[in-house]
Order: sequence, then structure tokens, then C-alpha cells
Amino acid sequence: MYQFAELLRLNKPIGIFLLFWPCAWSLAMTQWFTVNDNLFIKYLILFFIGSIVMRSAGCVYNDIVDKNIDSKVQRTKKRLIASKKISVKTAWIIILLLLIPAIVILFQFNNFSRILGLSSGLLILTYPFMKRITFWPQLFLGFTFNWGVLLAWSVFFENLKIETIILYAAAIFWTLGYDTIYALQDRRDDLKIKIKSTAIKFKHDIKNFLFFCYISLIILLIALGALTDRSFLYFILIITSSAHLIYQVLLIKKTNSNDREKIQKVFNSNNFFGLLIFLIFFLETYNA
Repeated sequence: MYQFAELLRLNKPIGIFLLFWPCAWSLAMTQWFTVNDNLFIKYLILFFIGSIVMRSAGCVYNDIVDKNIDSKVQRTKKRLIASKKISVKTAWIIILLLLIPAIVILFQFNNFSRILGLSSGLLILTYPFMKRITFWPQLFLGFTFNWGVLLAWSVFFENLKIETIILYAAAIFWTLGYDTIYALQDRRDDLKIKIKSTAIKFKHDIKNFLFFCYISLIILLIALGALTDRSFLYFILIITSSAHLIYQVLLIKKTNSNDREKIQKVFNSNNFFGLLIFLIFFLETYNA
């Protein structure tokens, strides 16, 4: 049983929360325009369950695609598919089983949202191949991982607006930053096997690249607040939240790239930032 939990990364839930928080941000933002506590709670629960299911399915699919690469990387060589403890056929069956509750959840939404949700399939299928052809797989992960921003908005309004696109872009910059930090763990192995990442592309300037990503994130959140006529408190809290991101960058600057445990801790700390932005958005529902 533990093997399957390991395959689905249930023993490392950080990925579930990083997938969920942008959805939760978007759901909270919908309440700035139409307060509906019952629907908000219902969709929050559905998106959280969906995040568990889709992140698990994504991890299994990624392990299938990367089985030959994972076997050559110190951190991933013991993964169940790479080490042949679980067959590829079994892994595909697990993915199909996971897609059943995902489809059930999707069909709780309106037709526009169903089409929007299904359209993310192309991103999900192609993302694992990006590190073979571009130094920007973290950017493609941002497009893929934050699709829930668009979906969460659409379940209320059956459309997409400029506010949604701004929040989607902000979440992409967040992912671009934190996944670059994550990729630092494998930089030495990735160089040997010719795998690309932003951690390699900006290896001599990681600090400035991370600052660029996180400053862009904060600027977009401020722009979102200005566009939606948020309270003064919103802007103060958003600017204050950037202290956590600055702390991440400074900590990474002082961290040796071989110190995987410390890099993982910095990466995991993004769960706190995701929660913080959600609370700021939620507070605005009743404070504006």
C-alpha cells in the first residue's frame, strides 16, 4: 500500500497544495464579484479533491515518460517505475482509475468549464517532454499547473475576463520561481544527461532570475488589486507578503546546490505563501 502512496506522491503532499492554491485564489477572487458562501465552499472542496487526483495522475504519467531519465538521477533513481518495482502497464491502469473521479468532478461544472478543463489535456500530455527540448520546462509547468485559475473562475461565470488572465499570469511567475528552486536539486545530474531547466539556463544568475519572477508576481497581484478597486489593506498585505519571497531568494543564494534537503525546505515553504495569498483574497471578500 505504501508503494502506491509513494507512486502517487501522497507522501509528499506539497505538490497537491501548489496545484490547489491558485485554484483557491481564483475561487476567492470570484467572491469579490458575487458572494455565494455555499457554492464557494462546495467548489473549494471539489477543487481540493481534484488537485489530489490530478497531481497524483500527473506524477504517475511523468514517471512513465521519464523512467529512463529518472534511473540516471540520484534523487529519482529509486522511483517505482524507474526501478521497475511497478510496471508501466500497472501505472497506466492507475492513471485511468484516477481519471474517473477527475471526470466526475469536472461534470459537476457548467459546459464552458468542462470544455476548458478538458482542453488542459494537451498541456498535461506535453509538459514532461519539455525538458528535453527547451531550457524553459518550468514555464510550461506554469501554464499547466495553474490552469485551475481559469477553471475556478469559469465555474461561477462561464467566461474568462482580464482579471482571470492577470491572476493566471501571476501564478505562472510564482511557479517559474519555485520550480526553478526545485530544479536546483538535480542540476548536476541534469547537466550530465543533457536535461534542460531554468536552473541550468540561469545557473550563474539564479538570484536575479528568482527576483524577476517574484517581483513580476507581486506587480501583477498589485495590478489586479488596482483593476478591481481593492481596499488599501489589500495592497499593504500583498507588499508585505513579498518578504517571504525575498527570504526564499536570499536563502537559496546562501545554499549549496548539493544541499538537497535545504533546497527542498525552501521549495516547500511556498505552501505558506500560497495560503497567505488565499487569506488575503478571502479577507477582501468582506473588507472591500
